[in-house]
Amino acid sequence: MRTRWRTLFAVAGVAFVLAGCSANESGTSSSADSAGIGPAPAVPQQPQQGTAGNGKAETNKGQQVPAPQAGAADRKLSRSARLELTATKVTDVVAEARGIAQGAGGYTGQESTGESTATLSLAVPAEKLDGVLDQLSHLGTNLVRREMNTQDVTEQTIDVEARLATQRASVERIRALLAKATSVSEIASVESELTSREATLESLEQQRNSLAGSVAMSTVAMTIRSVAAPPPATEDHSGFVGGLAGGWDAFLVFGGGLLTVLGAIAPFLLIIGPLAVLGWWLHRRRRASRPVPVTPEV
Repeated sequence: MRTRWRTLFAVAGVAFVLAGCSANESGTSSSADSAGIGPAPAVPQQPQQGTAGNGKAETNKGQQVPAPQAGAADRKLSRSARLELTATKVTDVVAEARGIAQGAGGYTGQESTGESTATLSLAVPAEKLDGVLDQLSHLGTNLVRREMNTQDVTEQTIDVEARLATQRASVERIRALLAKATSVSEIASVESELTSREATLESLEQQRNSLAGSVAMSTVAMTIRSVAAPPPATEDHSGFVGGLAGGWDAFLVFGGGLLTVLGAIAPFLLIIGPLAVLGWWLHRRRRASRPVPVTPEV
């Protein structure tokens, strides 16, 4: 009986110890939670690559901002024209065309004039091109061809200006490096690079000036060909007026022929005339010196 009670007390003691351990573990866990040990903070989400704002930022960083587009009023237009005319006298038309160009504030470029054909190049202010073409088209006897060509060089002008700005900055940087160079090898290397970049800069400036010139001044290429003059219109010679005009023309022809004959024999009259006068005078004197014959009286 005593053994059974001892066994029961032993089992109860083990159960009490186990209950105390469980209580200690629960208290430890509660203490840890109250001390601020909680779940790990959430990792902040990275912005998506496809968002509009971020994509715009990447575009602005990775690419150059395009140059502003020129409006319709700011377009750079290069205009040229070609004319082909016919004329009875080529040199007269060439002189008139030259005067029209100079009167509009332009000048004559290349020119080649012959007896039957002439070619010349005129440069006139772009804003006066239409008026000059109207004047030139009325020269000569006939307008064979009139052509107009307009080329938009706005994009080329913007591109050249942008390249010029970049090249100028590049030249300035090389000049700054040249000022800081100390050794002979550094100076030689920097001067060689500076020469190359200055040559590129001059080439770009020439392109810019050429484009500006083609926009400010328009070119007119003219070709003038000679043609025979039209025959005069035939007149009606019928009726009294026609007969009178015909008789007058015949009289003028006869008078002209008579004057022609007199002009032809005039040199001979200068020689033969004095001799004839001298002979006539001698003959008359001889007749005067002869005795008058006396007739006998019957």
